[in-house]
Amino acid sequence: MIDTQTTPFELNIAEQPDALRHLADSASTELGSLTARSWGRIVITGMGSSHYAGLSTWRRLIDLGHSAWVIDSGELLDNEALITRETLLIVTSQSGASGEVVELLERRRQGRISPALVVGVADDDDSPLAKAADLFLPLHSGPEATVSTKSYLNTLGVHRLLRAAFGAEDTDQIPRHELYDAAAAVQTVIDSVDLTACATTSGGRCIPNLAFIGAGDSAGTALFAALITKESAKIDAEGYVGGQFRHGPFELAGDGLTVMIFSPGRKTPDAGLRRLATDLLETGTHVVVVGDAGSDASSNVPIGGTTDLAFAAASSVVPQLFAVDLARANGVVPGAFVHGSKITSTI
Repeated sequence: MIDTQTTPFELNIAEQPDALRHLADSASTELGSLTARSWGRIVITGMGSSHYAGLSTWRRLIDLGHSAWVIDSGELLDNEALITRETLLIVTSQSGASGEVVELLERRRQGRISPALVVGVADDDDSPLAKAADLFLPLHSGPEATVSTKSYLNTLGVHRLLRAAFGAEDTDQIPRHELYDAAAAVQTVIDSVDLTACATTSGGRCIPNLAFIGAGDSAGTALFAALITKESAKIDAEGYVGGQFRHGPFELAGDGLTVMIFSPGRKTPDAGLRRLATDLLETGTHVVVVGDAGSDASSNVPIGGTTDLAFAAASSVVPQLFAVDLARANGVVPGAFVHGSKITSTI
């Protein structure tokens, strides 16, 4: 019999609304140093879900006319010439101690790289990143037992603060309101979404093939979903951005494949993702659509909230809940590490 006792992973999922409200209530950080001068380039980096959380910030910076790059810290170590003396380097690491980030900071200490300013985003204010950053932005997400939950949503919140600063928005009022809105939307998902039936085949076995697809601001959500599914449920799952799925992986379509598609935003549906959902359904694929009630789907998950941050945060909770159902269907403890650990310190 599978153990259905509430796990630390599930407890962390339930704590996410409070973590978002705690971030909203925490003292704001002065961000004038980010906009007081122009930068030769802005480089956004991190690993895993910390990296994915920065994708929307990169998109916004491009929209604002900045020369911006988003690159994971491992690739940045292999291409350190990207960091010049005129570079603003934004480093996100929920632990503040991942191996690649620590190595990046050590290269700065040695003088191998010389960014003009380093912004650190992390939860632990005693971490290597917090101590080495010129400007530290705390997540205020609190301790986390296993797979990223609270820390990911609060990272989305802090990156929203960064986008507000670059967009000359009111960084004291707008993000705070949006964080409360996000907390409410997340709570609604936790209270109402049940994807248990989607986690198994008609024969009661765990689904064999799984893909997550997003576009625009939901690209990070899809990549995050695949990552935590592998960590939490020990099931092979892949994340795809936009039309990537049509370039090869579509050959997996049909009975036995489940695809979760994330709408990029609250107001404007993505025509390409809608066509993909329809085409997948025609092959017999089980299609779960998150956040687009007008899309064809086997199962449709509504997402509330009045802001883009709320939409992104609440959408990100859906695969967390799904991962719990998948883990139990797969006969494993949801969120329990077998080979890895909370902090990946080895490069």
